[in-house]
Order: sequence, then structure tokens, then C-alpha cells
Amino acid sequence: MEFKKLTLKNGLRAILIPRPKSVAATVLILVEAGAEYETKNINGLSHFLEHMTFKGTSKRPEPGQIAEELAALGAQSNAFTSYEYTGYWAKVEYRKLPKIMEIVSDLYLNPLFNPTEIDKERGVIIEEINMYEDMPMRKVHDLLTSLLYGDQPAGWDVAGHKEIIKKLSRDDFVTYRSKHYVPQKTLVVVAGNFDPKRTEAQVRGYFENVKKGTRTPRFRTKERQARPELMVKFKESDQSHLVLGVRAFDLFDKRRYAIQVLADVIGGGMSSRLFKRIREQMGAAYYVSASPDLYLDHGYLAVSAGVDHLKASAVIEAIIEEFRRISKELVPAKELQKSKDHLIGNLMLELETSDELASYYGSQEILARKTLHPQGLVDKIQNIKAEEVRAVARAIFKDKNLNLAVIGPYKHTGSFKKILRL
Repeated sequence: MEFKKLTLKNGLRAILIPRPKSVAATVLILVEAGAEYETKNINGLSHFLEHMTFKGTSKRPEPGQIAEELAALGAQSNAFTSYEYTGYWAKVEYRKLPKIMEIVSDLYLNPLFNPTEIDKERGVIIEEINMYEDMPMRKVHDLLTSLLYGDQPAGWDVAGHKEIIKKLSRDDFVTYRSKHYVPQKTLVVVAGNFDPKRTEAQVRGYFENVKKGTRTPRFRTKERQARPELMVKFKESDQSHLVLGVRAFDLFDKRRYAIQVLADVIGGGMSSRLFKRIREQMGAAYYVSASPDLYLDHGYLAVSAGVDHLKASAVIEAIIEEFRRISKELVPAKELQKSKDHLIGNLMLELETSDELASYYGSQEILARKTLHPQGLVDKIQNIKAEEVRAVARAIFKDKNLNLAVIGPYKHTGSFKKILRL
């Protein structure tokens, strides 16, 4: 898979990934702006700003105009905000790529932030926050990050809090955008079927003359933990949702490939240890999975499950037992290879589509400022040894790293505290 990386004179980066046989093409713009760039009084602004770019630009001032144009092109489009970056993308039949390039560029370059539309969108954001409150399967992950990182940007909700959303002004949007939406913090990715020369010229035409700004850094994350921690949120529900997370390391750590294999062994699919034990043997859950989340200066591995209330403690004990087991025993060769094949197979299937291809290259470049070719990632995973998996398990599966977040009908949490021991 060949690709070309450009850096314009103002510092904006671009990655072009041509796939001549594809029927589609994707434009993705990523910006180093997210919850970890916010202060307490504007928490949620990164996400709110992402919404507002679709509410009108200087070229398309009418609300709904952007959505109408994208729909008329048969495009798939969306935007997202995370802790460390924000993204805007559109995917279309490849012959229409120049048009969606112009539209997505307009979103980034020319938002209006109409005060009337800001006031309307407050209600939308608040209802999104309310929606997540009614989705414990998702909300429990917010509890975990809050438990891990506390009252600092890495521990705040990306969507923010309703009280802050109600107070944000147009000046807040303009000031924040001027600090973070600058060329040196922006990446444009184009993937799929396109003419490389024409597309490069289009990228340069839209972005080369954007004024260079000051690169405003994110807030560094502080980590402190001396013993297992627990957070339980009471909610009348038919199922308990839990996440057991352990502190790990950042995305630059050389063990990042070993932790991917480790997570797959214990909870990476229907043949993983926890799936077979908790769902197939115990009949205690419908979903159970494990995955690492590694960031610029912190990271964790989390196991999540939705379980029968009466079996919640037993499920937590089972997860901890699997943590102990993989810390003591080497993963058998056949099981290790199966997990590697599972990871690699999923990666290759995802890269069939232009939007996932753009995301693969873009997410690496926006964070690490370098990209690893898919075959390079395959080689890294294939070369992981059982001893490396065990070494990572021994490093992270310790009492002082344990964090349990639970949502369910619990008023007393003593039973959970007793079993948080490795």
C-alpha cells in the first residue's frame, strides 16, 4: 500500500493514499483539538465546535445547506471528537471526490458560529448528553476514565456537562478555534480512487495559504494510584454494566504491540478466554471484550461486560483470575498464533474501505507524527513472543493499577471492594 505524505509551507500535513481499483474515495481532516486541550470552564467545547461547523459557513450560511449538498452527492459523512483530536470526513463515489473535498474543506476553513444557531445547538448537545446517560453500556466507560484520571482533562467527559454547555458563548468558539485550528495542528487525508496530481493540487489550493498560527499544546496527564479504586453509579436496569481497567502506558511504548496481542487473547472475540468463560461457560453476559486504549502520555487496558446482576461479582472474579493466569503462564503457541491471526485479519478487512484506510493512516500521523505501513504492523504483531505477552501482563496486572466502574442497581458496594485483588 503506497502513500505520499506532504507538508505545506505553513506546516499543514497531508497524506494521499491512492487505490485505483476502489469505487469510493474519502476525505478526512483531523485537528489536534479535543477534551485534553480544554480548561474546566470550557469542557465540552471541542465537541460543541465540531457540531457547529455543520451549522453554516461563509460559503454555505444556511443551516442544513451542507447536509443537503452531501446527501445530493450520495455521500456518507460525519464528524467526531475524542480526547486528543477532532475529525471531519466524507466518503463518496470516487468521481465526486473533488466536490466533497471542497465541502469538507469549507467546514474546516469557514465556520460562521452564528449565535442563533449556537443557542439552538445547545439543546442538541444536551440531548446527546442525556442520551449517553441512558446508554449504560457506553456511559460506564466515561466512569472509568473519570476514575482513572479524576479532575483533569483526561478524566472529563468529551461531551462536557450541561451546566457548561449552557454558558458557552460565540467568543469561546472563536478563541478556541484560533488556538487549535491552525495548519501546524491539522492533517488532511485522502484515500481511495483519485488522481494523485489533481488531488494534491486541490489540497494545496485550499490549504497552502492558510495563515500559520501558534501551536497551543495539550494539558499533560498526571497519574496517581496506590490501591484498587472503585466507582459505582446507581441505576435501575435489567443488566449491570462494568469495566475493569488497569493502568498501562502510552502509545510510544515499545510494548504497544504486545498489549494488543494480550488484549486479544483475553477478550478479543468469540474464541477469547473471557468470552468462552463468562458467556459460554457461566452464561452470565451477552457481551464481553477487552481492548487497550493508548494515548500520548497515558494509557490503559479495559475489560467490559454487560452481566446478570446476581453474577456481577462472579464475573469480576473470573476476569481477575484470567489476569492472574496470563501473568503466570505463557500463552500456548497455538492460542498465541490464533490471536495474532485474529488481529491481522480484522485489520486487513477494515482496510478494504477508503474511510478506514484514511483513519488508519490519519490516526497514527495526527498523534505520533509518523505512520507505520500495514505490512509493518502485521510484522510487529507476528513477531510478538509469548514471553513478551506475559511480561506486559506482569507489568500492568497489579493491585495498584486496578480500577472498576459499574452501573447498576447497587446501593452497597462492599462485595466489589473485597474482590479487587490480584
